[in-house]
Amino acid sequence: MAKRAARQELPAELLSKEFLSQFKTEEGVSEFLKDLHSQVLEQMLQGEMDAHLGYDKYSTDGYNSGSSRNGSFSKKIQSDHGEHIIEVLRDREGSFEPVIIPKHQSRGMSIERLVISLYAKGMSVSDIESEMAEIYKISLSASAISVITGKVSQAALEWQN
Repeated sequence: MAKRAARQELPAELLSKEFLSQFKTEEGVSEFLKDLHSQVLEQMLQGEMDAHLGYDKYSTDGYNSGSSRNGSFSKKIQSDHGEHIIEVLRDREGSFEPVIIPKHQSRGMSIERLVISLYAKGMSVSDIESEMAEIYKISLSASAISVITGKVSQAALEWQN
């Protein structure tokens, strides 16, 4: 039997009756977790931008240093918590390459792993599409699923040869 990983203890105020009383349904909890996930991703992107530029936001160290912050843009992403919109930062030179949510990608690796897992279990592309929509509330087109499974099929063929 596999040993279960130790759970991380949450702060007591996070589990207070007052805090928990705001949730009336499971959907309410899911929506809270989705919002929390978005905020955490945005903070991680902020940290990546600080590291990329070499100075914190609003720091005078950035004056005349080359590239600087240049606002943000909204990006729709799909994660384990469903589909949501985050603000992705950009720099003037366009050289910022975020690692947490790479450019030109809208899915986290966990979504791709889920699609691959369902495909490996013998589900058809249309079955995977309806499963993702019904259970995970993620609208993933049949063509997107085909691209994901195609990557795996191609890699498997290369490995076999």
